Amino acid sequence: MTTEAGRREGLDEQAVLLVAGLADLALSTVGSVVGAVRGLLRRSDAAQLAAEAEQDLRARGRLVVDRYTAVPPAHLEVLAQHVLARQARDGA
Repeated sequence: MTTEAGRREGLDEQAVLLVAGLADLALSTVGSVVGAVRGLLRRSDAAQLAAEAEQDLRARGRLVVDRYTAVPPAHLEVLAQHVLARQARDGA
């Protein structure tokens, strides 16, 4: 009985430590982000920086959309192109 109680307390303690560590990590990350945003707002070229970031995000979005919406070529069409290329190369 005492062994099970000891294990349970150990698991509870580990869970508490894990949650506390995650909370500390989240708070330090938020603090870093807030500091970076404050630094960006103090820049004189903040408008230009925001415009460049918007362009970068649009380009990145276009790449993602193109990657997932592009229709691959038809399999038989690709095979036909290979046959035609081989025939042209062989002179047939």
